[in-house]
Amino acid sequence: MNNNPNIADQSEERAAALAGDARAIQHLKNAVNDGRNWYVALLEAIRLWRSPEEIYDGSNYKYLLGGEAFDWLRLAERLCIEIEDKIPKEELLSLLFFDKPPVKMTEVEFKEALGPAKYRAYLNYLYGVLTEQALILANIYEVRKRSIVALKPEDESEQAYRRVYRMSPAELLQEFQKENKYPQRKSLTLTELKEFTYWLFKYRVKTSEKPKIASDTKKALALMYRKMSYLTA
Repeated sequence: MNNNPNIADQSEERAAALAGDARAIQHLKNAVNDGRNWYVALLEAIRLWRSPEEIYDGSNYKYLLGGEAFDWLRLAERLCIEIEDKIPKEELLSLLFFDKPPVKMTEVEFKEALGPAKYRAYLNYLYGVLTEQALILANIYEVRKRSIVALKPEDESEQAYRRVYRMSPAELLQEFQKENKYPQRKSLTLTELKEFTYWLFKYRVKTSEKPKIASDTKKALALMYRKMSYLTA
């Protein structure tokens, strides 16, 4: 018998999470079989889901990055496997690859569907991952525009990172891996790259002056708005 209360508590939490996940999947299947819109049922299932990550069919699905940022589309991808034969293929691809849902919702409706806790974590992902990616890309564009000679993509990236974080990508990656006790590798999985990007966001907020944080965020949001306008035109 294990008398360690911490391990016992963790086991109970894990069991509760798995039970919540099972309820989420069953709710999704029942709702779709009852004729409910699959996307609405999907959001309801996401609200019920408990586990921050899991290994499913040999793949690692991590939904909560840095313990704070909710990658809701990764969870959507996982749950859609359960009802794949009930979803129109074009609608599924539009959601997972272009973040274009088949049902229009206001931000308030989306927040209510996810629930307050997951919506807050989703905002962390929006600003900490997607906006940070846009900020890096915006600086790469600026480096490319201002350079007199043509630079290699890796050189553009190097200069862009130094403009934003005052360190090279390699130095930042080393710090990220050290802090999180990850193996020192140059290549990252897609999930690790998202985690790294969220870490970069927190690092920038911690090390930058407030006016620069505001200016960088404005620059990133402007690029995101331009790209969204282009895609929806």
